Formats: sequence, structure tokens, C-alpha cells
Amino acid sequence: MPQPAVSRPPVEVALSTSCLFPLGLPETFSTAQDLGYDSVEVMITHDALSQEPYDLLELVQKYQIPISAIHAPTLLLTQQVWGRAWNKMQMAAKMAKAVGAQTVVAHPPFRWQVSYARNFVEGVRRVSQMEEVKIAVENMYPWSVKGRSVEMYAPHWDPSRFDYDWMTWDFSHAAAAGDDSLEAVKRIGSRLGHVHLTDGSGDKVMDEHLLPGHGSQPVAETLQYIAASDFSGVVCAEVSTRKAKGAAQRDEMLAETLAFARKHLARH
Repeated sequence: MPQPAVSRPPVEVALSTSCLFPLGLPETFSTAQDLGYDSVEVMITHDALSQEPYDLLELVQKYQIPISAIHAPTLLLTQQVWGRAWNKMQMAAKMAKAVGAQTVVAHPPFRWQVSYARNFVEGVRRVSQMEEVKIAVENMYPWSVKGRSVEMYAPHWDPSRFDYDWMTWDFSHAAAAGDDSLEAVKRIGSRLGHVHLTDGSGDKVMDEHLLPGHGSQPVAETLQYIAASDFSGVVCAEVSTRKAKGAAQRDEMLAETLAFARKHLARH
């Protein structure tokens, strides 16, 4: 007799706190609840609320929305948060564990962080195993200075070139790098641990964070491929709403992003 098909759980769709910047974490949790997102990704910033597990768990309890990912403070604008580079990674991993998040999102080192970059791949694996959380290194892109491409990340902006256990794929970063997300996700395979749902035009080297379907990346096709695979991570909306003319338009943008995700991540 033929074996019955194994039912796979739906792919979880999260809302990043970066989507509502410069608004704070409570607004993100409230919006996630109102629009029907499954969870929240918290980006650690200079905002003290983002750095305190107890305060974050209060938001989880109040809005009944879990935290599925912690974004480590590895951005250029958060270099002063939590001190030295490896301390940031360790504290982000401890934070994830404390709030029940399954994933830490981290950027590759900047080129001037020589000692940090030297053993980065193995160091990430060591912290991940020590804290028992998934650290997914995010794809980045070369920067443009006066029209020239400049390598800003070490060992490279493309984590798929290295032996990371887990990776985060960002569609906007892929557009800025001139990469094809569908081919990249196929190349990464089972190491894909997290996805930042957005888009980019690819017209210039810049990080646009457009709504999915508003750029040139094969976002729909990539999500469909992910849904058909054994992917068990989270797809997190990370779109820019700064041009929204008020809260209503911002919510429309985030609702459109969620509807796009639900449509193309459907598992039949």
C-alpha cells in the first residue's frame, strides 16, 4: 500500500522590529498581533528595551507573540552595543536562549575586524554549540564608493562560500550583490536557516529593502522552492516602511508583505 503523505507544518512568518523603525518594540509586537504575523525578530540596538530579556518576555506575554529570532548588533550603526565582537555574538546567543528564539542572525565581520574575521567560521560554530542556538550568518554585498565596488566584509560578503552550519538569506542584499536568490538558495541547501523577506531592484549597489514583488529578485519562485523543501526555519519580513505616509499606509505595506509570504509559502 502507498504510504500516506507526511504533513509538514506551515512555514512561520515573522515581523522584524526594523520594519517599524524608528518606532519601538511595543509597536512592532502590536502590529504583528494586529496583522496576523506568527512571531517577531528583535534587532538588538541602542534601545535598552531590545537588550533586556525580561522586558522582551513581558512583550511576548502581553501580545501573545513569540520571538523567533534575535539579530545580533553587528551592523555599522550598532558597533558600540555590547562591546567587542565576540561578546556581541555570545550575548546575542544567550539572549536568544533566554527568550526562546531559535535563531541568531549575524553579519560577517567588517574587514578592519582582523582578529574577529580570522577564525569567524569556527568561532560561530563554537558559540552556536555552546549556547545551543542556531547562528545563521547573513549574505551581504560589496559597497560602492565613488562608483567603485569595495569589499567591506571578511572573509567575504557571501557566506555560501564557507562552511557555516547555518545561513540567513536576504533578498535585498542579493539584489545589491547582483546575485540570483533562487540559485543561491538551491546552492545553500539544507544549511538555509533563516530568510529575510524583502526585495531589491539590482539597479545599483545599495540595500533597498523593497516590498517582495516590487524588485527584480525571483522572490515568489524562491519562497515556493523553500516551501517545497524541508525548510524548518522562519521567513521574516524585513522591508522598509519609512516612506509610508502614516500608520495606515505602513500597515498596508506590512499586510501586503505577509499576504505575499502566505501565498508563496503555502504547503499543499
